[in-house]
Formats: sequence, structure tokens, C-alpha cells
Amino acid sequence: MTTCKREKLVATFSIVAYDPENGDLGIAVQSKFLAVGAVVPWARAGVGAVATQSWANTTYGPEGLKLMAEGLSAQEALAKLIEADEERDRRQAGMVDVRGDAAAYTGQGCFAWAGHIVGEGFACQGNILVGEETVQAMAQTFEESEGELADRLVAALEAGQEAGGDSRGQQSAALLVVRDKGGYGGFDDRYLDLRVDDHPTPIQELKRLLGLHNLYFYKSKPEDLLPLEGEVAREVQEILSKLGYYRGEIHGLYDEATRQALFDFSGIENLEERWQEGAYIDQVVLEFMRRKLPSKEIHSEVLG
Repeated sequence: MTTCKREKLVATFSIVAYDPENGDLGIAVQSKFLAVGAVVPWARAGVGAVATQSWANTTYGPEGLKLMAEGLSAQEALAKLIEADEERDRRQAGMVDVRGDAAAYTGQGCFAWAGHIVGEGFACQGNILVGEETVQAMAQTFEESEGELADRLVAALEAGQEAGGDSRGQQSAALLVVRDKGGYGGFDDRYLDLRVDDHPTPIQELKRLLGLHNLYFYKSKPEDLLPLEGEVAREVQEILSKLGYYRGEIHGLYDEATRQALFDFSGIENLEERWQEGAYIDQVVLEFMRRKLPSKEIHSEVLG
């Protein structure tokens, strides 16, 4: 591979990882660089994930995924990319394949502090950092955290920033997680693709966006479902009435008018993933409804 003289330095810290529980693959990244999500993260469900940074060679993304799709491990694919790159000393990259094998590379020409840590199912890497504490904190946090891959990746970013992060400061962050048919409507693998292009605290903003993603796209948990009867149904009717969706009597019964009003509300507010066909409501949706009111107009003893 040859380099372009107009390349820009993408000094950053990132983590690539694999979730053996469900096969998810993902990358989280932060940098003092505009729109880092347009450069560093690359991933394909059933294949692998790549982070390319420092004097970023963006061909590492598609070429790395192609090589892993052909059966090469992350280590073999990364070695092949590095060998063909005349400017390899300035590159930094992390890769993980669908088997959970991870690899990373830090060229000798990367600005200090630069380095990486490779663990089971993940790789953390960074350059122009305050110190190695950043990648150490990321690795430790990822290994010790639980839950969805996206939450663990963002937790690792937070830990890296708290440990020092990019020595030049903060500007942008991104989170990419792929899953087979995990995209909207099941049409692609882009399960989660969030970017903060320019923000004084991009990781915190990324965390906020992840919370919204979880609200809108996570399926309801059985333990979060409340029967739509009695005081719960009455409160739902009161809120929907105040919001202009329900025009019937506030009687606490889940009838067709209440069902239609709640269905309309869920569709307008993009909460269709949490919609229940039966006489139940996700308490996450109920809390969202409460927050839609201009003030605390409804006082209920219902535990939401």
C-alpha cells in the first residue's frame, strides 16, 4: 500500500472487541479530531472489526475485513496489511475476528505516548496519550464489565478518559456495533452506529446517545411489563388525554380506545420496539410518558 501526502494524524484511543455471548463485534473511539467516527471504525457481522488510527490508512478497514472474510485471523490479516504498507511505522491499528482472536500494532513512528494492550476478545490502542494508564484502564474496565457489548465499550472509553486520554483534549467519539440482521428492520448488520462529531465532552454525549438508542431499540424485558389495569391504566389514560391522544373516559379499563391511543403514541415517539400487543405496558415507556408532561401533573402511587 502507498500513502497519500494529504493524510492527517488521527491521534486517539480506541477499543475493538467481540462478544462471545451473541457474536456482536464493535469499536469505540475518542479523539481530539473532527468526526473520528468517519475514519477509525470498520466492522462486518460474522467477519471482524478494525480500528485504524495515528496517520490513519483507511484501507486497513475494508482490506482487513476482506482478509478476515477469506479466513485469515485478525493477527494474520493485520500482519499482511502492515507488510504491504510503506508507511507502517506511522500506523496504529487494532483488529478482532469472529472467533474472538485479537491483534494490535503500534508503529515506532507514532507520537508518544503510543501503545496497545491485547486481551481475550479485545484490543485497546492509543497514541498521543497522557500515558499508558489510558489503555490499561480501558482493558481492565472492559474485562471487568458486564452487559451488552456497546455498554462495555463505552465504559472502557470513559475509563480511558478518566485515566488521562488524549493529551491534546477531547473533540469527537464514535461507537459502532454490528450484528447479523441487527440493523433497523433486519435489513443490514449495523446494529448500532452512533457518532459525536464535535463536542466538548464527546464520551458523555456518546453515552447519552447510547441511552436513547437503548430506549428506542431495545426489546422490553418481561420483568419490566406492567398490567394495564386499575391505577396503571388510569394513569396511562390521564397522560394520553393530556397529550392529546386519548379522548375517552378516565375509567382505568384497557379498552380499544386506550389501546389505539397508546399505539399511536408509541408510533409517533418511535417506541414501537417496546409496544405490547396484550394489555401490558413497558414501565420504561410509562416513565417516558411521564416525562412528556410539562410538569408533574399526575400523582400516582404506581411504582414505575
